[in-house]
Amino acid sequence: MRLATASCTVLLLAVTPCLPAAEPLTPKGLEAALARKPAGAQADQLADQVRMMFGGKEALAKGPAAKVEGRTVAWAVATPRSDVTPRVVSTLGNLDLPLQRIGETDVFAAAREFPHGTALRYLYVIGDAKLTDARSPNGRQLELYDVHPDSKPGPDVPRGELKQMPKFESKIFDGTTRDWWVYVPAQYKPEKPACVMVFQDGGNYKDFVPPVFDQLIHKKEMPVTVGVFINPGVFKGTNRSNRSFEYDTLSDQYARFLLEEILPEVEKTVKLRHDPESRAIAGISSGGICAFTVAWERPDQFSKVLSWVGSFTNIASGKTGREGGHNYQAIIRKTPMKPIRVYLQAGANDLDNEHGHWPLANLTLAKSLAFKGYDYHLEYGQGFHSNAHGKAILPDSLRWLWLDYKAE
Repeated sequence: MRLATASCTVLLLAVTPCLPAAEPLTPKGLEAALARKPAGAQADQLADQVRMMFGGKEALAKGPAAKVEGRTVAWAVATPRSDVTPRVVSTLGNLDLPLQRIGETDVFAAAREFPHGTALRYLYVIGDAKLTDARSPNGRQLELYDVHPDSKPGPDVPRGELKQMPKFESKIFDGTTRDWWVYVPAQYKPEKPACVMVFQDGGNYKDFVPPVFDQLIHKKEMPVTVGVFINPGVFKGTNRSNRSFEYDTLSDQYARFLLEEILPEVEKTVKLRHDPESRAIAGISSGGICAFTVAWERPDQFSKVLSWVGSFTNIASGKTGREGGHNYQAIIRKTPMKPIRVYLQAGANDLDNEHGHWPLANLTLAKSLAFKGYDYHLEYGQGFHSNAHGKAILPDSLRWLWLDYKAE
């Protein structure tokens, strides 16, 4: 009897522990990952995540824009050089940050949190070379602020309605048409006329202002207020904007446009108060000086002004070359005080060009208001010519504007 012998083959497989699939990084996540000083496979994986975060290998080699999460900022760059440490340097002199090499890869990165109100103009430096962006040859701008808790109302806060209106064709600014929107708060009642606040460059305000209105009206920290968000005119059949003429010119024309054309159109569906204490106007840059001009020309109709980085400079210089908004600092001192209150937001790193020096213009305007005894507030930060600071303080600036408001 023959015994058959069964033969077994045993395969031994060497199993390498699998790393989790790379997930999108956030600046705070990158900060935590770099603190662990990864090496080997973990470093390779982190480098891949950084490449993904900043737009790929090509973008990383050029020195991409920073990624921001709250007040935490992340930078990264790729370079084959291992003999130098890439750095992020601020041209304002408030940052010189070495980037950390990720393992043995060509990717260098850093992330850190900055104080509220920080303003940076930064670029990447590798050895003696500076990586610059064609659109920002002097460095990219960055402003960092906490998000105000009243910028996003909670689930129990009634929400108003924002409605886009039909394009408006003006007769006062003949030949122009424009987009505009009207916000009506949930608390509005037809039997009780509402306050009103007009925003120049309205398309830039219409998305972030209504939630703040919702919150403050709900908390009774501002009255029931209709928001009118209106863009500058564009000449029909062209792309030519009429913005600078409408906003920068020192005249009553824009005030008449609002009082004779826009607000009557709003009142076809919503009842508004007509006393100046119930009317406010706001804008940024040229829209900021426009807001001031409306109240200055018609204090019997508008008593409250909110200006962000206002262009109180010589943009509308006219035939003489000296007819622009820089004159307000002298006009205010020579004119009997008007019943208006003004909230100015300005930044130390605002524009400086042929039209004027924006920080100085706002500081000078504030000094003239103070000299004359106006009720005003100047919020002066480190920011650039942007809406970042204004958005961060919008709830507080609205509280100040409507402080002690009492409806008749």
